[in-house]
Amino acid sequence: MGVFQAGLSWQAAAGKKDVLMRNFCEMDFRQVAAFFPDDVERIAKDPDMIRNPRKIKAVIQNARAIVRLLEEYDSFSEYLWDFVGGVPVVKNYKSEEEIPNVLPEATTIAKDMKKRGFSFVGPVVTCMFLKAAGIIKDEAAV
Repeated sequence: MGVFQAGLSWQAAAGKKDVLMRNFCEMDFRQVAAFFPDDVERIAKDPDMIRNPRKIKAVIQNARAIVRLLEEYDSFSEYLWDFVGGVPVVKNYKSEEEIPNVLPEATTIAKDMKKRGFSFVGPVVTCMFLKAAGIIKDEAAV
């Protein structure tokens, strides 16, 4: 969903979860990595889909990048957790308003992902993903 969120509200992309799951084989990255150009066209024709062909191609490209990553790591999760030594990074803030949407850890990981062939993985999208995965945890005093 992060790929489709770029340039849109998070809610707009999250609202398409069922459509994304349907079009991308329930997010089975191995199946998605095997997609062909005609699959991009098929997905782009779905009236319920966010039909940006660059984003559709990016999902396929990212699935292929994960497949290549598995030559070095046991899982995509292991790859991500390796950046933080397997321990969540906890960030403390005085208020929720102080919580940033970009952190140095996310910038580092986004750069590495781009080197490995991932697309649409800028620091903001990567930061949001890391927070959703529990790799980075924001704590604000209430």
